[in-house]
Amino acid sequence: MTDPVTVHVPLGARAYDVRIGVGLIDRAGAEIAPLLARPRVAIVTDSRVAPLHLPPLRAALARAGIEAEALVLPAGEATKGWAHLTECVEWLLAQRIERRDVVLALGGGVIGDLVGFAAAILRRGVRFVQVPTTLLAQVDSSVGGKTGINSPHGKNLIGAFHQPALVLADIAALETLAPRDFLAGYGEVAKYGLLGDAGFFDWLEENAPRLRDDPALRQQAVAHSVAMKAAIVVRDETEQGERALLNLGHTFGHALEAATGYSDRLLHGEGVAIGCALAFDLSARMGLCSQEAPSRVLAHLRRMGMPARLSEIAGDLPDEAALIALMGQDKKVQDGRLRFVLARGIGAAEIRDDVPAGLLAEVLRDAR
Repeated sequence: MTDPVTVHVPLGARAYDVRIGVGLIDRAGAEIAPLLARPRVAIVTDSRVAPLHLPPLRAALARAGIEAEALVLPAGEATKGWAHLTECVEWLLAQRIERRDVVLALGGGVIGDLVGFAAAILRRGVRFVQVPTTLLAQVDSSVGGKTGINSPHGKNLIGAFHQPALVLADIAALETLAPRDFLAGYGEVAKYGLLGDAGFFDWLEENAPRLRDDPALRQQAVAHSVAMKAAIVVRDETEQGERALLNLGHTFGHALEAATGYSDRLLHGEGVAIGCALAFDLSARMGLCSQEAPSRVLAHLRRMGMPARLSEIAGDLPDEAALIALMGQDKKVQDGRLRFVLARGIGAAEIRDDVPAGLLAEVLRDAR
């Protein structure tokens, strides 16, 4: 097995490393120890992850002489709200976590976002380490410092930028994922090729069907995705411009997640996959890219067994006008104008605010 890969995120005083490889949870004590002012951490995880990964993490910390207490929250997107944020913060205070201490977020994107936000506001900022256990979290949400919770008005509307002190992406943990969860994370991997690296998308077309079974390919895909995101974050940490490109597919996807109640009807990465297909369809109808590009995106998603149309979401959805209204709560909205990440081709994304409302409704209608 190859050694862990390190992607450095050079953000001055907030710089950190993303470590990617097999066995990093078993080595977590040695990896985390240099960060600690005292040999003690607080771990926050969820009920799905805890039985699988909390015991080996505790054992690794104990071998390094590090004490650990753990809070186990319910699993699922519904956890990413005010109630469990309050529970998390109050528990950390009860554990007497100090500014120099470290909080560990063990889990997927929900736990990483929630715990990162709790760390950002606790005592005006404590350090935290991301230990992402899903493909989606490893390639996207654990890197870049976006933390937050959802609101009934929309996804991720309450939050803060708070960079982790370290990210430990153990790709062996991905072997415990259900096939649907692994594929949902793949939606974010494909996004990187679509938004800015046509060569990576070529590589994915050839190798992605083997990612789940081949650790070396998995490590390569995660490392490349993280390196792409890190480079964009360094250039635009607080999403004033270029970083918004990372939201390819998300304006559609977030609206669909809100429409399905942040439930298991639609996982985040599935929403991103559908959103990418819709974004390329809209781009072609606006004359920005050829018809070949959306066809290629659709064919790849189909080959991977991923959803690509609204009709593949279980249950009823609101009409086009209601979905567009949900898009109006997207964080990219500026001066009341919807802003979309669209494409001039595979690997060439750009931000546009001139999408005709009628054309947008037509794309949504035809995807049913």
